[in-house]
Amino acid sequence: MKKTLLLSTITLSATLLHAEEQPNIVVFLVDDMGWQDTSVPFSDTITPLNEIYQTPNMVRLAEKGVKFTNAYACSVSSPSRVSLMTGMNAARHRVTNWTHTKNSTTDSGSPILEYPKWNVNGISLIEGDVRGVDALALPQVLKDGGYYTIHCGKAHFGAVGTPGEDPSTLGFDVNIAGHALGGLASYYGEQGYGANMNGKKSSWAVPGLEKYHDTDTFITEALTLEALDALESRDESKPFFLYMAHYAIHIPIMPDHRFYQKYLDKGMDKREAAYATLIEGMDKSLGDIMDYLEENDMSDNTIIIFMSDNGGFSASGARGGALHTHNSPLKSGKGSAHEGGIREPMLVYWPSVTQANSKCDDYLLIEDYYPTILEMAQIDMPEVPQVIDGRSFTPLLTGKGRNPSKGRSLYWNFPNNWGTKGPGIGATCSVRSGDWKLIYYYATGQKQLYNLSCDLGESDDLSVSNPKMVKKLSKNLGDYLRKVDAQRPSFKATGSAAPWPDEI
Repeated sequence: MKKTLLLSTITLSATLLHAEEQPNIVVFLVDDMGWQDTSVPFSDTITPLNEIYQTPNMVRLAEKGVKFTNAYACSVSSPSRVSLMTGMNAARHRVTNWTHTKNSTTDSGSPILEYPKWNVNGISLIEGDVRGVDALALPQVLKDGGYYTIHCGKAHFGAVGTPGEDPSTLGFDVNIAGHALGGLASYYGEQGYGANMNGKKSSWAVPGLEKYHDTDTFITEALTLEALDALESRDESKPFFLYMAHYAIHIPIMPDHRFYQKYLDKGMDKREAAYATLIEGMDKSLGDIMDYLEENDMSDNTIIIFMSDNGGFSASGARGGALHTHNSPLKSGKGSAHEGGIREPMLVYWPSVTQANSKCDDYLLIEDYYPTILEMAQIDMPEVPQVIDGRSFTPLLTGKGRNPSKGRSLYWNFPNNWGTKGPGIGATCSVRSGDWKLIYYYATGQKQLYNLSCDLGESDDLSVSNPKMVKKLSKNLGDYLRKVDAQRPSFKATGSAAPWPDEI
């Protein structure tokens, strides 16, 4: 075990306040939820999708706090979650695709590219692990800073067979149903959430919810009940950090029958009706947690942050309707470098700090959560083995201090093969700087340039008409990737590395 993660003796430089003066913090993270999968409008107008989905508790949270219209994550799960837990950009921590089993890649094959040896083991706790990232995880810093830390739901921080697959090794006092895998076999208690699939246990079965097996309890409800029970039995002498990370709305898309019929009655495709029930069930969970905080006089001292880990799934027949259109007006979806894959619904309520029913159009990236949450918790940044790329976005909430988005570029690197085809899906790197966005494809050298201020749907590629901006952003992106020692694929035919974007 690494000394930095033998975590009982870390000394923080902060002068910690008493528990009652530090806020409780809830991070409510949804899996694969698109920017438009809600009745909260994150664009300038209410869209048809906003009218389909029913998320009254997201509306309730938005009315209490700030709606972020330009919040970003990575295009797939593990990179986002590792960035949240470490404060590192994915190009630096190199967990660039979704993790599964120890020392094994999840990249699909390619006739053209050889993909790099990325950090397939995720957050590693093993000395000398060359396929894992060395980092002091956010929950451990919070725990050492006086917090009672609870993990509930999907983890996906470390591969099967590594210590990082267990959230408790990252500093969580309580782990509910979190393990290595990034999805689930079944949402249904009748199937043991995958433990009883026609008499067999799936390798994707969700652990730790045995008391709900053979009941009609949907997993979203089971996780919520367990989270509330953990809050009831917590150490009340400490503030709490609840990381509520639902498996919903990840595939397989299975209907939550509490809400199914009303969507069918609207004439919706069965798959899309089922998808809508996953969203509404997730929203009910948010409301149940908000209700609990209010009923127990904790809402005035509890920060709630709502976010998704990547864009909405749109790349296969698991959804009804045309592929790559489910996040309209954004282009494409999960796994894509386009906005549909990386722009996320985000809401923040900070009692006595955020302005009710307000909106922030400044952009941020999921790595920013690490320094932000520590600042909210009034804990100074400790000595950590990793480089913190994230910037605290508290000035966007308080109106005090330097705007962290001013003069900043956002970066993504995905030198991998997610395994599905579609717009923006493939081995790419990209940058957003102000209103401008450049996507570069490693296999072909193709570049796409968009001005998001007037082309949110990325329909007008300006790379030919604006070569100066292409050159400027290519250098910006290339310089950054070299600076953080990012990885890139190579060509099978020659063995040579694919050029950086400013080398073409």
